[in-house]
Amino acid sequence: PCHAQLTGRGPGEPRLRRGGGRPHLRDLKDTSRPDPWVPSVNYRELMVSLFYPALWAYGPTARYMTPAESAALIEDSGIPDVPPELLSTTRTHSVRDAWPAGHAHSLPLVVLSPGYKKPRATLSSLAEDLASHGYVVAVVDHTYETLATSFPDGHVTGCASCDLPHDPAFWQKLEQGRAADVSFVLDALTGPRPKWRGAYLIDSSRIGMAGHSVGGASTLPAMVNEPRIRAGIDIDGDTDTPLLAPGLSRPFMFLSHQLTPTLCQPGVNTSWERDWQQLTGWKRWLEVAGTVHASFTDVGLVMDQLGIDIGASTPGERTQAITRAYVHAFFDQHLLGKQRPLLDTPSPLYPELAFCR
Repeated sequence: PCHAQLTGRGPGEPRLRRGGGRPHLRDLKDTSRPDPWVPSVNYRELMVSLFYPALWAYGPTARYMTPAESAALIEDSGIPDVPPELLSTTRTHSVRDAWPAGHAHSLPLVVLSPGYKKPRATLSSLAEDLASHGYVVAVVDHTYETLATSFPDGHVTGCASCDLPHDPAFWQKLEQGRAADVSFVLDALTGPRPKWRGAYLIDSSRIGMAGHSVGGASTLPAMVNEPRIRAGIDIDGDTDTPLLAPGLSRPFMFLSHQLTPTLCQPGVNTSWERDWQQLTGWKRWLEVAGTVHASFTDVGLVMDQLGIDIGASTPGERTQAITRAYVHAFFDQHLLGKQRPLLDTPSPLYPELAFCR
């Protein structure tokens, strides 16, 4: 994998805006295994963006994604009358290569995994918010599972996995592969020879994971395979890899879009209901009214700004506020030991959110 060194700018609300920029990237490779989708590549190469609190936040901000990544995402989304490079001219709220802030072994780490075909940039708003609250956040692109991934030497990989039959075995292979990717990223950030200058800040006993869609579904197998992950969140991802006995005793949260006209209807998300029985520790199942699958990522924000209706009655910015609040509260409680009543009962601040279980 490679990683971009980015930083959350502060406690303000992250929003995308037009502009330009270029983050510094370093190339990292896992030479212990071949790529699962292109076996002729005898290593696994990933791109990872790092967001973290900084001592200062001066200088150019990082661009949202590269022109190749922007063109691939816009074409796949079928967005009409939009320049293909549009998302590469968008700036984040993160300053490139800012010097990280914090004391040695003081910052929790959260790994984020995006949805299938979607670039890691689509989780930038969530990552920036967590960084503004004192987290190191590693957002992973899973190579050949994204429409396009740009590497520092200029080469761009496409979606080799897209050409395969998407049967249950495919999704299980993908989720197990992502679990292996996450373990490698943890090694690269917390191992004896870390690949980031700020790695000394990470408290390796306080690691969490969350993801959207199949990235969320991959959180369960990642936690089963990786005891270093203390708590996890599945944001709207059907779980194709069953959670088997003895199950999982670490904290876990499901966060869903509105599946039926009445919230929290049983018998709809059967994979979550199956795995719910195997979750033996702290657990929650939440559903957000007026949302669709894309509402939880930056895709919902971008579509709103372009005036494109994705079928959600709750605006993208509002859904982002809800997502950030509950994800932040979850990791505060389960990685930092801070009690967050937001996780216990419905809140008048977020009436759109229902506690299903």
